[in-house]
Amino acid sequence: MSAEPLGGRPAPGLPAPVSRRAGSRSHRPPGTPLRAEPVRTARLDLLPLRVEHADEMAGVLSDPALHAFIGGAPLGVAELRARYARLVAGSPDPEVQWCNWVLRLRADGRLVGTVQATVTDDGDSGGADAVAEVAWVVGTAWQGRGFAAEAARRLVGLLGRRGVGTIVAHIHPDHRASAAVAGAAGLAPTGAEHDGEAVWRLVLGR
Repeated sequence: MSAEPLGGRPAPGLPAPVSRRAGSRSHRPPGTPLRAEPVRTARLDLLPLRVEHADEMAGVLSDPALHAFIGGAPLGVAELRARYARLVAGSPDPEVQWCNWVLRLRADGRLVGTVQATVTDDGDSGGADAVAEVAWVVGTAWQGRGFAAEAARRLVGLLGRRGVGTIVAHIHPDHRASAAVAGAAGLAPTGAEHDGEAVWRLVLGR
């Protein structure tokens, strides 16, 4: 799933659990945390999520059209702050890590969207394999300018360098914009479906 305007799961700001899928061998030492860290693209700063980002992000995500492919409705500031607080606290499962960023447009300093990855250690190799389920959303006012693809490519590159072996996204079959973002980030459709969404995948390190 992933999104611009938004399609599939997880919903904005909240990674869903990643089912364990066989991934390629990676090189992240067992037990090494993979946390969100500040990164840059040509036009964007990817900032680790903080609870106070909800005040601005509630407006960025306020268009009901963003939920056309995932259902639900925009959250108010208080609800979004509560959700972000849960994300910042981290996953209760020690084998699952939630990595969340907000996207800040450097040209004007405004937040324009989010990217996220739910990273799950996979296999019996003591944490050497990892699968990341990724998602993205860009607010309606900033769509059509390539921000989602720019951030998604940077996210995939970061995950690969941090030892993730497989990148997965779930995309609604009618969500062409989201499919274009996934393709720009190097993912390809697998032909499989999960909960009515197409499974896209990129295997790294091969």
